[in-house]
Amino acid sequence: MPFEDPAIIVALDFPEATAALDLARRLDPAQCRVKVGLELFCAEGPAVVRSLRGLGFDVFLDLKFHDIPNTVASACARAADLGVWMVNVHALGGPRMLAAARQAIPAGGPRLIGVTILTSHGPEDMAALALGDSLERVRGLSLLCREAGLDGVVCSPREASGLQDLRAGGFVLVTPGIRSEGAAPDDQRRTLTIHEALAAGADYLVVGRPVTRAPDPAAALAACLAEARRAPRPVPFET
Repeated sequence: MPFEDPAIIVALDFPEATAALDLARRLDPAQCRVKVGLELFCAEGPAVVRSLRGLGFDVFLDLKFHDIPNTVASACARAADLGVWMVNVHALGGPRMLAAARQAIPAGGPRLIGVTILTSHGPEDMAALALGDSLERVRGLSLLCREAGLDGVVCSPREASGLQDLRAGGFVLVTPGIRSEGAAPDDQRRTLTIHEALAAGADYLVVGRPVTRAPDPAAALAACLAEARRAPRPVPFET
């Protein structure tokens, strides 16, 4: 079957490959993509990406590259060599870094998206970092990413509704911080449910604990997909 639209991306936030691959084998790569983040990549390196690709999964490499332009460009090129589906850089690296990252990924390579403001940041964090209002800052960073030719951004689902005009032409919104209704609070601050995030205009939903910590991950993923199918979705603006 084709990928659901919008796709669910399951966050494999594990400390080592065995647990991540065991979980992945319980899921259907035709129903989700998977995300490899800093913890798992630092523990296992490129090998875990290759293993997940061998199981048939599209891989979102979530390392949030943020360095001088040349270093980030080189890192993006190496990520493209791994055959990942999506890779990200941090938009706070600025226009030159974003442009260098874009130029480093060949045509037909992975989607390149920019991280705006982490979903763990609340108002007090934004104030301490002198970043101002979260929606205003997310929008400004999203515009930088779009102008640099990136394929989309990572934003919290709470900002997605304010970025709908940017979705014209296939610019995508990837939203972590997706939680089940009634979930207990955790380190994510700006969260929404699947239904709420899709109604706000998200394109891809990163879902971690509601699937990975479920007694039956496959059943939990199926429930997420069912909720996604029922949710309304705004039509992107025409170019």
